[in-house]
Amino acid sequence: MTFLEPLAFPTDPEGWRAFVTERPSAAVALVADIDARLVAAAEPGARVDATAILELWNDADLALRRATSEVYLLSESHPDAGVRAAAEEQVQRLEALDAERLQDRALFSALQAADADAASAGLDEDERRLLTQVLRDFRRGGVDLPDAERERVRALSDRDTELSLEFSRNVRDGRREIRVAPEALAGLPQDFIDEHPAGEDGRVVLTTDYPDLMPVREYATDRETRTALVAAYNDLAWPANDAILAELLDVRAERAALLGYGDWADYETETRMIGSGGAIADFLARLDEASAGAAEAEYPLLLERLRQDDPDATEVTIADFFYLLSALRKERHDVDAQLVRSYFTFDRVLPGLLATTGRLLDVSYVPVDVPTWHSDVHSYDVLRGGERLGRIHLDLHPREGKYTHAACFGLAPGVTGRVLPESVLLCNFARGFMTHDEVVTFFHEFGHLVHAILGGNQRFARFTGVATEWDFVEAPSQLLEEWAWDAGVLATFTADAEGSPIPADLVAKMAVADGFGRALEVRRQLGHANVSYHLHVDRPADLQAATEHWYDVTSPVKPLRGLHSYAGFGHLTGYGSCYYTYQWSLVIARDLLSAFAGDLMDPAVAERYRRDILEPGGSRDAADLVTSFLGRPYRFDAYREWLAGA
Repeated sequence: MTFLEPLAFPTDPEGWRAFVTERPSAAVALVADIDARLVAAAEPGARVDATAILELWNDADLALRRATSEVYLLSESHPDAGVRAAAEEQVQRLEALDAERLQDRALFSALQAADADAASAGLDEDERRLLTQVLRDFRRGGVDLPDAERERVRALSDRDTELSLEFSRNVRDGRREIRVAPEALAGLPQDFIDEHPAGEDGRVVLTTDYPDLMPVREYATDRETRTALVAAYNDLAWPANDAILAELLDVRAERAALLGYGDWADYETETRMIGSGGAIADFLARLDEASAGAAEAEYPLLLERLRQDDPDATEVTIADFFYLLSALRKERHDVDAQLVRSYFTFDRVLPGLLATTGRLLDVSYVPVDVPTWHSDVHSYDVLRGGERLGRIHLDLHPREGKYTHAACFGLAPGVTGRVLPESVLLCNFARGFMTHDEVVTFFHEFGHLVHAILGGNQRFARFTGVATEWDFVEAPSQLLEEWAWDAGVLATFTADAEGSPIPADLVAKMAVADGFGRALEVRRQLGHANVSYHLHVDRPADLQAATEHWYDVTSPVKPLRGLHSYAGFGHLTGYGSCYYTYQWSLVIARDLLSAFAGDLMDPAVAERYRRDILEPGGSRDAADLVTSFLGRPYRFDAYREWLAGA
């Protein structure tokens, strides 16, 4: 039985304010003490011990990662705006310290001394991997630049953090509303209509929160309603984020140039599977070639269906896309999205997902009643054989001031014998009926969560949890989406009003229907990837025109004209130029799926997957993890077959 204790949260407002200030300050003080010991360990005359230096580095790294994870999560989730603001300040402080350390020449000398001693010290594989990556980080931080340039890189790094936090805050706080007549809700489920009564002015309020946005864009037969709400969503955080993004792109470009890279994409990809910025363009071209023909065949069917509702329609827009896919899947494949939705209630999906992943990964989730930042949060200990492997926290419904999308946030980086791994899901699901898309998203994000916990038993904080190359991290979560399409799995937790599970033949129809529009969906994702890449590499003077151009030329489904979706494109901060990651990971995920050979609950394959892919965390290169699991390097074939199978 492990006796590592999870993180304890405050129970009162004053405690929260202290939590987000005192803990980071304690971490900063601890890092200063460790750094002094690191420098002393490599002073002239000192006996250099490479392993001891790496252990000290790990101690400081762990302290910084713990503190940063805590305040970053709270900056995106705490209901008190004052706590969120204080947490943001500490994120800036801690990330500035992280960047500053990578420019500290005395610390660099200590790691260089460890490197010089490494051959005689006989470092093990993890130690050698850590040393190699840390030395690379110092170089990427600008430690070897002349003083003026080194200082400029530090200032640019700090400004990147500041701008990214401001960009995210504006997205988080940018919720918009439209007001429509009650009849404009035609086509929406009755429970949705009941939950949206008209106000005193006779109008119904719809918001850009997901529980409103997703049903409206899929079910609303009134094209004006769909267009108005999607337009509001596409102007989220505009104009506030316009100047912020423009400066952020300039900051990143200057930083990359000072560090000797061709552009920001070259800087970002040095540490990723893809290897270079130019390889992004090559990969996007490959996706373009693979999906173009099928997308061109699918589009006329959407336009023809749209003209049944609007005979004068000349193009399908992104505001029509999900509605038309749903309509055609119903009419062509007998899949009624509202009927499907009637089988998925949140109070069944949550325990069903836990039971499914528990069976698959040989773990159990035990609810724990502990203080957290909001009463919506469900907390669970993750156990196997009586041993507590970690703790998860699920914050799954929208509220004011909370992160507006769906993502996994680290909380405590697991280190063997020292820190119990903890991670958090921040999502925005409906409290009642869920669309199947929401269920798939839930499985996807939970894939990150279990990766974080099962990979959280590492000696070094650097390699714990979801610490693989950034363009691999989506593969395990994309793989887990498949369990949300399995009739046997769904039968264990779905129910209609009479208590009957979703029929297997309906699930089979759903799978066939899902193939229609797949190429167009890949084109939509390719549009996001093009925007992410080209905004960073081209740095256009007119962000709106460039963004609209890339969506326009990538897909036959057109963007709404004159809007500013880049201002609410939250991945532009964290993913930078590398939104290609989602399709790159999907190529790998489709190949990983082939190992299950149609039996998603095969215990032997599941055990091997857990051992070879999830549990190593970042202790090995992703390509090696995949080769270990598949018995060969990954290939593009399964992805191409999946796309052709549409």
